[in-house]
Amino acid sequence: MLTSYSTSGNLLLRIRIPRPSIAPVPARVPTTAPESRSDSGAPLRVALGILGSRLTGLVRESLTGHFFGVETIAADAFRAALRVPTLLSNLFGEGVLSAAFVTVYSKLRAAHEDEEARHVAAAIFGILAVVCSVLVLAGVLLAPYLIDFIAPGFHGEERRLTIRIVQILFPGTGILVMSAWCLGVLNSHRRFLLSYLSPVAVNFVVIAALAFFGPRSGREQLVIYAAWAFVIGYLVQFLIQLPRVLRVLPGFRPAFEWRSTHVRSVIKNFGPIFLSRGVVQLSAYIDSMIASELPRGAVAILGYAQYLSILPISLFSMSVSAAELPAMSSALGDREEIAAILRRRLSAGLRNIAFFIVPSAVAFLVLGDVVGGAIYQSGRFSHADAIYLWSVLAGSAVGLLASSLGRLYSSAFYALLDTRTPLRFAVIRVLVTTGLGLLCAFQLPGWFGFDQRWAVAGLTASAGIAGWLEFTLLRNALNRRIGKTGLPPVFLIKLWSIALAGAFVGYSVKLALGTAHPKLLALLVLPIYGVIYFGGTMWAKVPESASAVHTVLRRFRF
Repeated sequence: MLTSYSTSGNLLLRIRIPRPSIAPVPARVPTTAPESRSDSGAPLRVALGILGSRLTGLVRESLTGHFFGVETIAADAFRAALRVPTLLSNLFGEGVLSAAFVTVYSKLRAAHEDEEARHVAAAIFGILAVVCSVLVLAGVLLAPYLIDFIAPGFHGEERRLTIRIVQILFPGTGILVMSAWCLGVLNSHRRFLLSYLSPVAVNFVVIAALAFFGPRSGREQLVIYAAWAFVIGYLVQFLIQLPRVLRVLPGFRPAFEWRSTHVRSVIKNFGPIFLSRGVVQLSAYIDSMIASELPRGAVAILGYAQYLSILPISLFSMSVSAAELPAMSSALGDREEIAAILRRRLSAGLRNIAFFIVPSAVAFLVLGDVVGGAIYQSGRFSHADAIYLWSVLAGSAVGLLASSLGRLYSSAFYALLDTRTPLRFAVIRVLVTTGLGLLCAFQLPGWFGFDQRWAVAGLTASAGIAGWLEFTLLRNALNRRIGKTGLPPVFLIKLWSIALAGAFVGYSVKLALGTAHPKLLALLVLPIYGVIYFGGTMWAKVPESASAVHTVLRRFRF
């Protein structure tokens, strides 16, 4: 049974959240907030912002690979250290705030309770500031114990260097969480571009530090400089967003208050979402823990692969999910009206995500060495390292589509103020990922007689299998609530067939060219693959293909 924020008490009772003081909406009132009607370009703005940040991030990653390589102490220490404070930003940052804060804030604005919405924003800012300050201090003091838990295979100089990097990064991560609060406010006001483009500032600062200090410093010292650059970049990112936030929150004053109904609703939503994100993050940390017990370079190559694999998810899944969450949360009316709105928005969002994620997964699977070599192959990062990276990317391709679609389904549950269902399925996902990951890392190499360093690919593949299980559970549970959703099989067959055909042509071109310069090779192979995919999908009359091409042409005024 579908439940509504404004017209039903069933969901509120189920998750024990007090009934908010938003009056029921008569049937004649429009079922979506006025802003959402003309906001069809929101996913594009999110994608453009993420694209800018990810492109500069690729430059940053390229320099990281150039100076640190793979099988070095600095590379493993840097990747492991980035994981630890990032946990704080992931748990308290964008994803959790979007699900816990944006849903309540958007409904208040849709009901024209602007004063209460501003109060909720001020209170959440104050609570976050206090909680993050405490956690940052604890993180700095407890860094040695965190490293022993996250990377038990690190010893000596590798462990010491990782601890030092973590202690530097933790204060900056607290600032990053406050940037996520800015993003939540701006998203609720449909101001998407700046908040998703602001991480470019972080990348520019880190790129400048690597380019300046890289030729002048040893690897271990350069890692320290890079860590300080991240902290400075996070501060710049926050300051860039703050003026725009103050314009949409006139008279803003931080408050430390949790007694109002809506603030308590955010906090109560926050708990299950925090746990849900926490168990998902735990999965990544378990992979890192397992990788630390594998031969040197495993942690680094896992980090390089995860950065590339998250790129299409960020561009094509997060952009749609981030834009749809406030729109779905603003849906008002009776149960049938809300169900119809969610089904319509899900259908369009799922198709848009799949159209771009399917060719990304095929590229990782068939052309992973071309993709990895174009970004990383330089300096200490060799062609053999690119092949190693390809194997891990191929493992990531297994669950790329499932993880991407699952984000949108989770957003639909959050819009319904159901935070517990995604949490249950996330726990199942982590348990399956852990079991399969241990099997792939420590049993399969002995059974089949291959080098244990290749077991990293098994870690990403096992996460992909668990991702499909979670996606299936989310889809089935939501279908029981709002009616049938999902992607038509014919649509998916078209996408996979055309993508595989284009990848086969691209792979043939790669073989014909041999081991050319990696960046030149990518400039030849990947455009051929892209042209075949877009041409093939337009020929097959896939509407998303023509829409994407027309959008690009319109943006560039062709």
